[in-house]
Amino acid sequence: AADETTSNVVSKSISVGQGRSTYRGLVHIPKHLKGCKNNTECDALLINTNSRTDTYPAITVRGDKNATQHEASVSKVSEDLIFYMQQRGLTEAQAMSLSVNGFINDLASQFPMEYSVELKRLIDLEMEGSVG
Repeated sequence: AADETTSNVVSKSISVGQGRSTYRGLVHIPKHLKGCKNNTECDALLINTNSRTDTYPAITVRGDKNATQHEASVSKVSEDLIFYMQQRGLTEAQAMSLSVNGFINDLASQFPMEYSVELKRLIDLEMEGSVG
């Protein structure tokens, strides 16, 4: 551990069917450190009403010259948006896949290209089997 360090934790989860996601994070900044910063983001996307997500952040800041922040958001795929995309020729699976890929795009764009392509392909396959 060192003074003047920064950490950024990004958690994205997608729950489908009876799926349940849980984020448990620990951020600890000891008293002797100064100028440390932490940002923790927990974003969850629920595909249907049976899905669930829980967030349990554990943040401890002992010194007075340090800063930390935590945010969590939960969203559900909009049925109106899926309907809108279907009216423009997409299947339900394609519309769902587009919504899910949009949710993770900011994170996936930081991956090497071959990983981003594979992730998109896996999401497309999963959405084909989970809708309808």
